[in-house]
Amino acid sequence: MNPSQTSHWRKLLILPPLIIGALVLMFMVASKQPPAKIDRIEPTRTVRVIDVPLIKLVAVAEGYGPVKPARVWTAVSQVSGTVTYIHPKLRDGEILSEGTELVHLDPKDYEIAQAQASAELAELDMQEINARASLAIEKRNLKLAKDENERIRNLATQGTASQSSADQAERAMLAYQAAVQNKNNILTLVPAQRSLLEARLSLAKRDLQRTIIKAPFDMRVAGLSIEADQYVPTGKSLFEGDAIDRVEIKAQVAMSSLRRLFIGRPNVKIDFHRLDESISELIALDSVVQLDMGNHIAEWQAEFVRFSDIVDPETRTMGVVVAVDDPFDKIIPGYRPPLSKGMFARVVLSGKVSMRRIIVPRSAIRAGTVYVVDENSRLRRRAVKILFSQGNISVIEEGLSEGERIVVSDIVPAVDGMLLQAQFDKELSQALQAAGDGS
Repeated sequence: MNPSQTSHWRKLLILPPLIIGALVLMFMVASKQPPAKIDRIEPTRTVRVIDVPLIKLVAVAEGYGPVKPARVWTAVSQVSGTVTYIHPKLRDGEILSEGTELVHLDPKDYEIAQAQASAELAELDMQEINARASLAIEKRNLKLAKDENERIRNLATQGTASQSSADQAERAMLAYQAAVQNKNNILTLVPAQRSLLEARLSLAKRDLQRTIIKAPFDMRVAGLSIEADQYVPTGKSLFEGDAIDRVEIKAQVAMSSLRRLFIGRPNVKIDFHRLDESISELIALDSVVQLDMGNHIAEWQAEFVRFSDIVDPETRTMGVVVAVDDPFDKIIPGYRPPLSKGMFARVVLSGKVSMRRIIVPRSAIRAGTVYVVDENSRLRRRAVKILFSQGNISVIEEGLSEGERIVVSDIVPAVDGMLLQAQFDKELSQALQAAGDGS
């Protein structure tokens, strides 16, 4: 076999493997199963939801302010003198009872003034007695002089007495008339002189009483600024006395918070002549004073007293004054201290229970809309109108109905119409009910 034939047969030997490979490939393609058809499943988002409640709501507003005594008495010296006595407990922070003598000033000058006024009054009484006795005598002399004058005139008319004798008798009568008039004038001035001397005596007694300074009510001492043997001029401030029977807290409350306390109330005609008598009934606010003690909150029931006379233009807040009676009688050792001057307390004001309202968590409102879950478990954006917000809840005026299901968890992104898998948030629903009840 020549070389060309050998090369030809070698080429033919390549064909069988190629044919076999092609047959195998055709068999594999023919026997291959088509790909399984996969149905497209729409993605869902798991969200927390609640059913919108319709409940009675107690509107609440709060503010903070310092505790102050309802009455503060400033002891001012009404007379001058040297301090001769100071009560042993007259120290800052001490509590002293009504009527306790706190400070004595030297009374000697005022005792002398009282004695002098009394002596002058006694002298006037004696002068009046003497003047009345003299007046009686002068009246008798005047009567005799008149009789003598009449007798002499008759004799002069008959020619048995000279004219000079008649003139002399008349002059004597006129002199006694002048004496009587003088005594009457003296007695007329006596009442005015007596009133003047009695006023001086009363003033001397009052000044003497003012040398003793007494506590006008049960009080707590503050700002003591005197010492024994110190000279005190008239008008000097000696110390202060804070009443302990009542304290007041002037809390600054936002105007927006005060507004919600009166939403839904009927219009009331105000009688300004009896406003002081009816203000508490008209406002009808319950108030509680709270103090943070670190590990607990101490509380006192308080009484609404008044609104302040001005709105703070910077913070847009108004002062609301509430009062707590007998704070020292309400001490609970280790839990509730006495409300004392300077404490910074929280005041919570509660209005009347209003009509049933739609409320939702404040966090469920996003740019004026809420996410509602429709009957097909799909998300729907819903615009709502907020009446007001309070704490963690918002009151809805328009846009939602009772029983509608809303989303309370965050969804990013939130696509209108997306499929949702709802999980009911029982804990949040109960908290919402409690917030509405005011509990």
